[in-house]
Amino acid sequence: MNVFRSFSVRWALLGLLVLVPLLAKPAQAPTSQVQVARQFLLAVVRGEWAVAYGHLAPEVRQGLSAQQFRKAAEPLYKQGKQYGPTISLYKLGYRLRDTQLPQPFVAFSYKADTLQPHPHFQLDVTFRDSTARQVLGFGLVPLVAPVK
Repeated sequence: MNVFRSFSVRWALLGLLVLVPLLAKPAQAPTSQVQVARQFLLAVVRGEWAVAYGHLAPEVRQGLSAQQFRKAAEPLYKQGKQYGPTISLYKLGYRLRDTQLPQPFVAFSYKADTLQPHPHFQLDVTFRDSTARQVLGFGLVPLVAPVK
């Protein structure tokens, strides 16, 4: 009887060792700056002000009330009404300024605008550094058509 109990315990432990990794949730990769910028811009374009405001870095929220944020984001929202809520990644990189550290940015354009010969606007999102996942700045940048 003691041998049977020992054998059963071993099988139970072996079963647990096999099942536990299968039941565990896989670790999710951290959200990238491109994903954060996209989530932020989609919230702005849809008029989901509280969601978009939540993506701002704490120091930005400290200096910008929700009402001020909404007013600052209104041009992006209005252009979203004209071009539709679908956006596409336009470019990403670092801005190099004379006296400042390089600043990471992600830029999107309205999908309907990219169907034109030349996009009219760039939706710009900046971050404090390459590890930041909260928005430091944003804006609607008019693009100038190339001279022919």
